[in-house]
Amino acid sequence: MRHSSVHGEGTPAQAGDAIPGDHQGAGAVVPPQRSGSGRRRRGGPRRPVRSRRRRVLRWTASIVALLILGTAAAGYLYYRHLNANIRSGQRLSGDTGVAKTEADAAGRRPINILMLGSDSRDKPENAELGGGWDTIGSPARADVQMLIHVSADRKNASVTSVPRDTIVDIPECTEPKTGKKFKATRATIDQSLGRGGAGCTLATWEKLTNVYVDHWMTIDFAGVVSMADAIGGVDVCVNQNVHDVSKPGGEKGGSGLKLKAGTTKIQGEQALQWLRTRHAFGSDMGRAKAQHMYMNSMMRELKGQNVFTDLPRLTGLAEAATKSLEVSEEIGSVKKLLDLALLLKDVPVNRITMTTIPVLEAPGDKNRLVVNPSDAEKVWTMLRKDVALDANGEAAAPGGSPSPSAPASSAPPAADPSKIAVQVVNGTGVGAAPVGKRATAIAGQLVSKGFTLAKADSSLVPEKLTVVRYATDAQAAEAQVVAAALGIPATAVQKAATATKITVVVGADWREGVVFPQQAAPEAGSVPESADALNGTDTSCMDVYSVYRW
Repeated sequence: MRHSSVHGEGTPAQAGDAIPGDHQGAGAVVPPQRSGSGRRRRGGPRRPVRSRRRRVLRWTASIVALLILGTAAAGYLYYRHLNANIRSGQRLSGDTGVAKTEADAAGRRPINILMLGSDSRDKPENAELGGGWDTIGSPARADVQMLIHVSADRKNASVTSVPRDTIVDIPECTEPKTGKKFKATRATIDQSLGRGGAGCTLATWEKLTNVYVDHWMTIDFAGVVSMADAIGGVDVCVNQNVHDVSKPGGEKGGSGLKLKAGTTKIQGEQALQWLRTRHAFGSDMGRAKAQHMYMNSMMRELKGQNVFTDLPRLTGLAEAATKSLEVSEEIGSVKKLLDLALLLKDVPVNRITMTTIPVLEAPGDKNRLVVNPSDAEKVWTMLRKDVALDANGEAAAPGGSPSPSAPASSAPPAADPSKIAVQVVNGTGVGAAPVGKRATAIAGQLVSKGFTLAKADSSLVPEKLTVVRYATDAQAAEAQVVAAALGIPATAVQKAATATKITVVVGADWREGVVFPQQAAPEAGSVPESADALNGTDTSCMDVYSVYRW
């Protein structure tokens, strides 16, 4: 029998064969035959393998898409959850007139973050950990205060502490939430937190150091415990057995820390005890050193854990950090906090330096301290000029350009000096008696250069560093002209809410002459010995005061 060349005549059409003349076109295919139950009828055609394969692929793609969307949604929701954990507040509660640090030639700026450890007992868990039920409701104090400095090139970092009992000038501050005003006073630095919040402590630091502080962070007792647990423990070391409790012949109170001599990994409440121990380590200075040891060890621990590639650990740390910290509002998001953390991620451990600002016993009060004016100023100058506190970096190339952190006002905008009103104030009375007639001498120098409206003010306003302040943006260019005429660096020109006109404050750094003395930047690593510098690689142990040994 001769076979027909047309399907349907002698040969059943096969699935996938074209059907000539079909309304779906020549490329259409015959769908597989189905019974009402969906099963293949006995003797009917088999379900094509290609069709089953396509269906499996469609289902797989759908599941993958669903997983991707679900993961993205979960990630977004968790990100929102972390953001909701973060508490934030106003950066600055008092006017200081300190200007933001100038960028270097590459457009980079150093970052300064004020880290505060609060002794607040506003929550039961804080009162229990801090042992101060009777102080619930009292104004919080900042027992621990550290300025974290990350260099503009992100190659080195430092942490500088000021002991809590150091007497300083606290500027006038306003409590952001209530509007309550606190007059300027001279008191121990830990009291600044209760006079306008962390923003007042930041203002106090700027007043003390003339260093612009970008952000603040605070953490309470319970936060320290949860962070220590999230890290998984930190190694600390004592040379003798220690038990920091009330003992005959010792001071009352104590952190409760009890360790055997040698190295111990501590976490949770024990970590808080280490950070709070003062009597067993001899003094507030000893406590600051123990805190620096803890921070160095913590950074070594985190770097060794590869936190950024360990999702469970990163998640745990993120949860603990966002619940534990309160931060200034401009960094009040997970992304911004992560960006700050990444600044320290690549800084080598041997380029991290811990210091305590040099202090002296307060006159007439052995339980209080005052800043050592000469040695402390060396540390502040290094921070202002972004000079590394360690000497482990690469040496500058011979003939290299000077530090960009303090350029002179050599090319100010054009302006008519005779139309610029300037007042000059004598601020040389810091750490010594003020130099007589300094304001008159500098005003006379300005007049000789064509600033015929320059006048000396009779008031004495102590200021460590010479500064040119102005009140409005319209005065900014004229203030630079004034600074340039006297040889004052451009970075010393600052906008200040307290200024009523362009004002030159002749600081304690300019006690003679009518041309501002140019000062060379300090050398890297030239930290005064009294600052008790500790490198990030240091693994030494704390000595225990004999009364608290067991």
